[in-house]
Amino acid sequence: MKQNRIGISDLYVSEIGLGCMSLGTDETKAVSIIQEALELGINFFDTADLYDDGRNEELLGKAIKHHRSDVILATKVGNRRMAGKEGWIWDPSKAHILSAVKESLKRLGTDYIDLYQLHGGTIEDPIEETIEAFEELKKEGLIRYYGISSIRPNVIREYVRRSSITSLMSQYSMLDRRPEEEVLPQLVEHGVGLIARGPLAGGILTSGGANKAERDYLDYSRGELSEVRQRLIELAGDTRTLAQTAIRYVLDEPEVSVAIPGASSLEQLRNNVSAADTPLSADERDAIRTVTRANRYTNHR
Repeated sequence: MKQNRIGISDLYVSEIGLGCMSLGTDETKAVSIIQEALELGINFFDTADLYDDGRNEELLGKAIKHHRSDVILATKVGNRRMAGKEGWIWDPSKAHILSAVKESLKRLGTDYIDLYQLHGGTIEDPIEETIEAFEELKKEGLIRYYGISSIRPNVIREYVRRSSITSLMSQYSMLDRRPEEEVLPQLVEHGVGLIARGPLAGGILTSGGANKAERDYLDYSRGELSEVRQRLIELAGDTRTLAQTAIRYVLDEPEVSVAIPGASSLEQLRNNVSAADTPLSADERDAIRTVTRANRYTNHR
């Protein structure tokens, strides 16, 4: 599989990675999907301490135990458990990040993380303190690079300007084109790579996604969404599936380093990976952009 560089880092990743959130908690099933991903050429795996209360990190760690040097391992931080209480609270403090990384390392069964990401964030956060934490972890060798996971333009702008982030993970798909006009130019200017999550728009852009299109989505009304989805299927034609088209649309954006569709089965994983073999022509991209909308961010300016 083709590999791309994340921003200006030394991280070279398969253009299609695996978002591990949807793996579930069954060890046999999860490990089999991860191992199949490795065999298919995927080397980028993204998890978070939040997923299944840390179980997701544990399963990923077990699956890559004998492949660690071949894998680019990404996880996230910022959500903290409260002792004796259910759920999480948002905590981007330096103290929490320096503590949480040790727990993630333990669950992952490794002594370093390739890409450590802030799992959200608001403009009211102690951003300088958060940046200090990541920079300290880099100096200690516990992480190689750091990034943020956010769709908030005001937060993205601050981290791009004030930190040495390597990556931005953001929602991006044919139905959510918000990053194109406002975010991507910033990333190019500062040498930051985009990790595209949600390229299948929550399953809407898959062959079985008709029912999921029966709702409002961003600035698409229910009826409009179903109509747009059908037109995209027609554009895909006999050459590729809707999901292949969706993943390929994101990957063909030069600033995108890797797309991370999730997979809860081997079939889904293999279908996702097949998008690597079906590039879009310039005319096809133009047609998709005619059918879909160049959405704009309205919140968190």
